[in-house]
Amino acid sequence: MLWHCRRGMLELDIIFQRFTKQHLETLSAQEVDHFEHLLTYPDPDLYAWLMGYESPPSQELQDIVAIIKNRDSTFPVE
Repeated sequence: MLWHCRRGMLELDIIFQRFTKQHLETLSAQEVDHFEHLLTYPDPDLYAWLMGYESPPSQELQDIVAIIKNRDSTFPVE
């Protein structure tokens, strides 16, 4: 999974690397599955979802994106 956190887009690479280092161990098994599923999507989709330009297509992806954003202090509080 850590290899899949390495992205072609530097911004995503930083977000995912920081998230896995700081929060991966605190996720439930289901949240880890959702995170792994999230990583299967292409960078432009991931970037749009994390920046709030678009919403992920499923509730599970919306939930894991919210977890990432809420636990990363670089994202503005919504």
